[in-house]
Amino acid sequence: MIIKTAKDLDVYQLAYEQALRIFELSSTFPDEEKFALTSQIRRASRSVCLNLREAWAKRRYEAHFISKLTDCDGENGETETALDFALDCGFMRKCNHAILVEKNHLIGKKLGKMLSDPDPFIIRK
Repeated sequence: MIIKTAKDLDVYQLAYEQALRIFELSSTFPDEEKFALTSQIRRASRSVCLNLREAWAKRRYEAHFISKLTDCDGENGETETALDFALDCGFMRKCNHAILVEKNHLIGKKLGKMLSDPDPFIIRK
């Protein structure tokens, strides 16, 4: 498959699915968490995709591309921490947490691979 946009990347598609699933599950969090954990977990999970789109736009500049991918990886880690809080606070079942964390790890591995070998994605003059 030819990658024309960031949306064609496997990691983008996984991250997008993850953000949608987190949105769905976080809608059951308590009302008092609306402006705390609910907002934070949604923002962090969406930021993985948003930063991937920015990284894709920066492919002419390797340092900028890597910087945005690093932001993606950070947001992915933040998402996992928020998932841990959701589990430990009793807002999420253990089985849902395990599935989401496993997907976060997969996203992290794919981002790590891109970070360790950005050349296939960089636009050279």
